[in-house]
Amino acid sequence: MNSFKHFLLCFLLLPTLGIAQQTNHAEYLNQLDFRFIGPDGNRTIAAVGEPNNLMVMYVGMASGGLFKTEDGGTTWWSIFDDQDISSVSALALAPLDPNQVWAGTGETFLIRPAHAMGNGIYKSTDAGQSFQHMGLKETSRIGQIVVHPRNPDIVYVAALGHTYGPQKDRGVYKTTDGGKTWENVLFVDEHTGAVDLALNPQNPEIIFAAFWSIDIKTWGLNSGGAGGGIYRSKDGGATWEALKEKGLPGGKDNPVGKTSVALAYSNPNVVYALFEMDSPQLWKSIDGGDTWELTMINHDINERAPYYTKLRVSTDDPDEIYFASVKFSTSKDGGKSLAVAGYRAGGDNHDIWVDPLNPDRILVAHDGGLGVTWNKQKTYKQHVFPNAQMYHVWTDNQIPYNVYGNRQDGYSYRGPSNSRQGSIPLGLWQAVGGCESGWAIPDPVDNHIVWSGCYDGGLQVYDMRTGHARDVRVWPEAGYGWAPKDMRYRWHWSFPIFISPHNHKRVYVGSQFVHMTEDYGQSWKIISPDLTRNDKSHQQSSGGIATDNLMTFDASVFLPLPNLKLKTDSFGPEAMMVWFS
Repeated sequence: MNSFKHFLLCFLLLPTLGIAQQTNHAEYLNQLDFRFIGPDGNRTIAAVGEPNNLMVMYVGMASGGLFKTEDGGTTWWSIFDDQDISSVSALALAPLDPNQVWAGTGETFLIRPAHAMGNGIYKSTDAGQSFQHMGLKETSRIGQIVVHPRNPDIVYVAALGHTYGPQKDRGVYKTTDGGKTWENVLFVDEHTGAVDLALNPQNPEIIFAAFWSIDIKTWGLNSGGAGGGIYRSKDGGATWEALKEKGLPGGKDNPVGKTSVALAYSNPNVVYALFEMDSPQLWKSIDGGDTWELTMINHDINERAPYYTKLRVSTDDPDEIYFASVKFSTSKDGGKSLAVAGYRAGGDNHDIWVDPLNPDRILVAHDGGLGVTWNKQKTYKQHVFPNAQMYHVWTDNQIPYNVYGNRQDGYSYRGPSNSRQGSIPLGLWQAVGGCESGWAIPDPVDNHIVWSGCYDGGLQVYDMRTGHARDVRVWPEAGYGWAPKDMRYRWHWSFPIFISPHNHKRVYVGSQFVHMTEDYGQSWKIISPDLTRNDKSHQQSSGGIATDNLMTFDASVFLPLPNLKLKTDSFGPEAMMVWFS
């Protein structure tokens, strides 16, 4: 390995070197038990309830398993911990037997290159007491599951695929034997997968499928392609037709991004389709999909589409539509206007379930937990779970020591590792600057000082004694909306921060360069060349159909550079460690 590779590995992995050098014996580790210490949880992405039973609900986590309640949400317990996957993305109960629970895995709300992957589909026949893996492992991400209303052995699955390149294991899958075998009944192309389904409850031979062409690289996301759009089958999935032939967007000449489809339970001839385009479009059919009308173009119903794009219809009113996006919006006139625009059920909303037997009861899975209403949105009850997505973890030198980390959709946290209260309540956790992504690292000499990162190169020095957060970012300019090629510095969503073990005032951060400060961020200097390929073709606007430049892909790719010369005098004592570790 050449010297540059040594340097790069050490720069990216230095925070874990001390741990790596220790000998970890399995027999010792097996004697340890994990305990929950906090902080509060966040992202849920799937929800379902037992129809007309207010007591029973299930909620799937982006990367925290599956929870169930049998007392209306007073208590919840995790029912998926014995499985070897943590991302539960789709849930369905068999209408004839609610004890049959289906769980699909793998996130389909994608705006970064590192969303949780899945390993197929699971089934429970005892209301979640136990689960059995039922295949579809290679599909990686499952967006929706629907069960036949009269035959629980017939199940359809929308499989998106891994999204990182061409793949044949994607599309609509069907089983007629309760999951023992599966048939891919609709495959569009290797770049396009299924992400949503809608089944006609009165005529279950009719099924609609929403497809999405999506490709994610380390340097960008490309949403949209000729295969995306809405498809319909009238014979239980034996044959399909692309509804672009009936007037909907889609195809080579009018490509769309992420899509969603829903029909009215009370009148299945009413069907809605939502499309990611330059501006989101809502289309409506009143004849079961034979003809369509564009009813709305509105940014509120589908902001940042790869992360959202989900609509559902009230089960007693075919004109009442619900949209999950940054805000939870409602139309009461069949999609002509928004009656409730901007109500925040929880913020960053992903899944919607409406009770088919009690339309006043609605579940909304969102990035803050689960929202439940029993009175058709007059009020919501919010449920929070122990499922926080933490980017990194760090500890300080105090006794007892404190734990630090950045929580997705939250901020930089500090919490105790122990407490005289007998537990660690959420009130003992506190913000220490920064934001949802990155690192929170205490000064090893003065633990009252915390370095907290944030996307877009955000960086703060937080003083625990005063509660003051000082902005010390390397370059005082936000890059929102800019293509990476036009930015002075390109920052990864979770860029590295490291405090020198030899001089606690010497701090390093990484864009495409290594930056160093020795005065708590008052000034910075660059001590390396560009450590990326600097390939301009990998620094274009991300998003595809709709531009999405929000600092999730901007660092580009590291690679060895010949004849690399570092300013080693800037490193001081750690130069030897960097070069020869």
